Amino acid sequence: MLFSEYFNKYNWNDISEQIENKNSNDVLRALNKQSCTLDDLFALLSPAAEKHIEQMAALSKSITQERFGKTITMFIPLYISNACSNSCVYCGFHISNPMTRTTLTIQEIENELIAIKKLAPFENILLVTGEHPQKAGVNYITQAIDITKKYFSNIKIEVMPLDTQQYSTLKQHGLNGVICFQETYNKQNYKIYHPKGNKSNYEWRLNAFDRMGQAKVHQIGMGVLLGLEKHWRTDIACMAIHLTYLQKNYWTTKYSINLPRLRPSKNGGFQPNTIVTDKQLAQATFAMRIFNHDVDISYSTRESAILRNNMATLGVTTMSAESKTEPGGYSKQHNALEQFHINDNRTAIDVAKQLAQMGIEPVWKDWDTSFDTPNIVTQQ
Repeated sequence: MLFSEYFNKYNWNDISEQIENKNSNDVLRALNKQSCTLDDLFALLSPAAEKHIEQMAALSKSITQERFGKTITMFIPLYISNACSNSCVYCGFHISNPMTRTTLTIQEIENELIAIKKLAPFENILLVTGEHPQKAGVNYITQAIDITKKYFSNIKIEVMPLDTQQYSTLKQHGLNGVICFQETYNKQNYKIYHPKGNKSNYEWRLNAFDRMGQAKVHQIGMGVLLGLEKHWRTDIACMAIHLTYLQKNYWTTKYSINLPRLRPSKNGGFQPNTIVTDKQLAQATFAMRIFNHDVDISYSTRESAILRNNMATLGVTTMSAESKTEPGGYSKQHNALEQFHINDNRTAIDVAKQLAQMGIEPVWKDWDTSFDTPNIVTQQ
């Protein structure tokens, strides 16, 4: 059974109603349990939980430090192509956007890698493309991984969903992880936001995580775009259902979640169906940490420096830094289209210094391919 079949037993409207109907007693009961059920998560995500935010923060902080210590894993994204065949109504890479499209050559990718290495001692890198099978297909991604592993020990990708064999092939070339955003679990509205292109296939995207698990990808990252749906709490609850399913079925894999917010467009383009406030984002983060003690929670440079600093002590475990969201942005090779605007413009070194001042250790490398080597025998 794939997740799309398993997920059929859940109803979006029913979950939304359950979350909205939770009260303070439900929240307090969840906060006083050693482990939370899905129903407890509904309570922690509910509007009723907002007045218990301080208690949630304290519990989230305690769980995070117990599981991860006082650390933040640092990574940097590298956008290698903004070519895209999709028409996602909220995205800067939309196929109809008449902006400059750039797909870096392998030499240009190497130039970017060299430029990144001069910024900070990053070892965790995320290769990002738009979803364009012809211009940024599997062969291109494979070549990008091959050149990247000369410079970085932990390579993840955020690209179009692939099949199981393609994930396996990329893993053989040095891939450590995959990030994929479902964007929303509301099947009824999914097609409205993704009218054309491969991304319009709801089930293909939803089941991509099964294919990653079947390929034994070491790290899988998930995400929903907060504000795309009015009932953003329901999207987080559905992601938690998905995460629980994956951890049960592909238990050797490490998981992370991402909680990006959809920002209002300054040029009159697509506007969020609701604005998720800083307090609500914090509540969602605390709820997920209390529900799942082991999952990595990542904040990108979409968020402000102040918010990221605060959340680094309360539940977040992974952060990007000094990000450029246009291909060629690190070495200034191109004047290309950005996917989204950066909110935290600090250098990676400044981020690390401020974390250290708060008693948090920035971790630049937390994985090595040698960990995958089986049956290592030391001869005397």
